[in-house]
Amino acid sequence: MNLELPTALQGKKYKDAVNWFMPSPVPDGIGDLIVKNCEPPFESRIVFSGLDSSVAGEIEENFANAGYIVVSNSRNHRFDPDVPLLIPEVNSDHLKLLPIQKYGGAIVTNPNCSTIGMVMALKPLFDNFGLETVNVVTMQALSGAGYPGVSGLDSTDNVIPFISGEEEKLETEPLKILGKFNGSGIDLTDIKISASTNRVPVLDGHTESIQVKLKSKATKQDILRVWNEFSAEPQALALPFAPGRPIHYFTEDRYPQPRLHRNIDKGMATSVGRLRECNIFDYKFTVLSHNTVRGAAGGAILCAELMFKKGLV
Repeated sequence: MNLELPTALQGKKYKDAVNWFMPSPVPDGIGDLIVKNCEPPFESRIVFSGLDSSVAGEIEENFANAGYIVVSNSRNHRFDPDVPLLIPEVNSDHLKLLPIQKYGGAIVTNPNCSTIGMVMALKPLFDNFGLETVNVVTMQALSGAGYPGVSGLDSTDNVIPFISGEEEKLETEPLKILGKFNGSGIDLTDIKISASTNRVPVLDGHTESIQVKLKSKATKQDILRVWNEFSAEPQALALPFAPGRPIHYFTEDRYPQPRLHRNIDKGMATSVGRLRECNIFDYKFTVLSHNTVRGAAGGAILCAELMFKKGLV
């Protein structure tokens, strides 16, 4: 497999090579960096991977074998038995897998962007009441498809009721994230999850309608209490990219909304609303999270901050 960058990009300044779509210009000090090929050596011991899955697996292994700490947004290594599928507020103890890895460095992965928002909301319920069954229907932003992504003719005035691979990720990734470290790997939890995914004409922010059946009874007030009280290691360590409050609950019936709430707490918090009883399950509610901040780059940075603060880097 040829893992080299196209010759036309190597050696260029980043500002001349990048297809930049942010509303602000390329930051000072970044634009003049020289684009290098994806192979060691690099100066930093931590490297972030947002590579396409067609090449990510081998490149990430090469860096880990060379002693680098790889924090990856790609799917290739998420279910390797010795690789953490990490949400820092949810399963920081899974970093105990790192000494077991075969690399001179390590690989740590981010979950799928929709998985992160859902599991952040489920974690307090899982810890306090147990979870038996979850049904989730997503309304996912266009930015989740990358660029050029979904064509304007497909996305305008439309909902696309299929996103390749997304339903499988939502149904399997939480089982590892909420699983238990057993000393040599992760025992998957036994929650039954059914997912349906949709692409909608929203720029950023994935919205999810979730139904849950709990293992033990809980009142609405009990659920609101554990959401509002939820805090974890990133907050205790005051990590720079950590949200002050991981979960923001809104009492207004029409909230949360992507345009209004996706950027809450640096875009790193999960917004929840519309908690109500369900005629089929126990409860149902709405979740919103920023797919390109919490669900990708910001989530990866938070993973690296946690490892650094814990002395793993």
